[in-house]
Amino acid sequence: MKRLIEKGLMFGNLVRVDSPALVERYNRGLRQLARKETTLTEFHIDLSGYSPEIGDEFGDHLYLNPNGCNRQFILLSTEQKSAPLLNAKFSMSRSILRQFIEENEAQLFSLTARDAVVGELEDTVYELGSAVRLFDIQRITVVADTTGNHVAESEKLSGLIARFRAEPEGWHDDALISEMIGLAERTGDVTRNPVALRATSFETPDFWTAHFGGLYLFRSVPHPAAIAMGDRIALGALPIDYVFAHEQRNEIAKFLEINGLVEPIVRARGADAGAILRQKMDFILVEAASHLGLDAGSGSRRELRAIAQHLGATLPEEFQALAAILRWLEAGGPWPRIDSRHPAYFYTLRAAQGPLRDLVNMLLAELCPLDVRQMFICHKELFYRLYATWPEAKKAYVADFLEREYQIDKAGARQALFGGEPGMEDAPAPGPWDRVPAPPKAPSPRDAVDLVGPWGAVLRGRR
Repeated sequence: MKRLIEKGLMFGNLVRVDSPALVERYNRGLRQLARKETTLTEFHIDLSGYSPEIGDEFGDHLYLNPNGCNRQFILLSTEQKSAPLLNAKFSMSRSILRQFIEENEAQLFSLTARDAVVGELEDTVYELGSAVRLFDIQRITVVADTTGNHVAESEKLSGLIARFRAEPEGWHDDALISEMIGLAERTGDVTRNPVALRATSFETPDFWTAHFGGLYLFRSVPHPAAIAMGDRIALGALPIDYVFAHEQRNEIAKFLEINGLVEPIVRARGADAGAILRQKMDFILVEAASHLGLDAGSGSRRELRAIAQHLGATLPEEFQALAAILRWLEAGGPWPRIDSRHPAYFYTLRAAQGPLRDLVNMLLAELCPLDVRQMFICHKELFYRLYATWPEAKKAYVADFLEREYQIDKAGARQALFGGEPGMEDAPAPGPWDRVPAPPKAPSPRDAVDLVGPWGAVLRGRR
């Protein structure tokens, strides 16, 4: 992993903590949340305040995430909103924490100027002994305060002030006045500078979790389903109509199609489909070359083309299918019919625009493991795990590519690959996919006889 760290592809954008005052504030937060202290005088923290160095020191990288749920956090600065969230066990944790900081930035800036803000992403589940407990996670509430309880005391003081103003005899209540003065000495003037945190509750019907081998839960769509990346049978009975294993490609494809969650790359608005397909083909060739021990040199397109010529008819099916789409797209070749049985099928898709876009792209990254760029962007936990197993030649190529093609313009790369927000672009021009008649009624994902394809159309009665 040293190569990734040096190129800023791992542990990048962490916030450095190196002043005695900040270390002491962090330790106050640690004592309150984990009943521990660090002896380190400098370290780095992520969005939640987790530090890899302190994790190594404690021998516990879940010291702010006990049992892998109800993630705790320590905020020393609002700058943490731009940091990554490491060791994520749930996909929604980063977006919730970041939105909480952005919605309360002015208040948090003031609070962290003198103390650490500590808290928790709280739900009603405290352990995940069985997968069915995941369905109890419906809403996440951000509970936060300084280590000195500044927020709670400010709220209490505001209540006392309201009571003082409402009670006719308030001026004569010495105990009330004394309590107000004592609180004001610690909180300041809450009438001029009120302390109240907003956006603290978030609905969470759809998410990914690392627990149970990896599980995607979609509950807000018309046809809800869970998709298991681990052992589906070991999950037991779940309170949802459909539970698919990752190898059930037809069922997953139909689930994505009938819920309107994906679109073909060649139809995607504003996408340079040719460039995206070529890059996917390069990644597939790099994998083939590393698997066969072939020298791909620097991994330039010319050198990879030589690899493709060397492999000839033994080229991977994914490569051949994407090449056929590229010929249709750019050279007027025949329209390739690639259905959900084909190993290239999910490589031809991206998530449709909407609130589930990032979660669906995360799922597609797991279904398309040869597309290392999408995996790095959308599913870093999976990327780091698989990266450790790759041959050195592939590690070097991927790290160099991501540094050269992604790091210099992250926002631009995401826009080019996944599009902007819904409604930002014009409707696509019609194409051959539009000539596939839509079924009169959306089929059930459970029906494994139906295939999906080419590029999203449900084909009835084919095997």
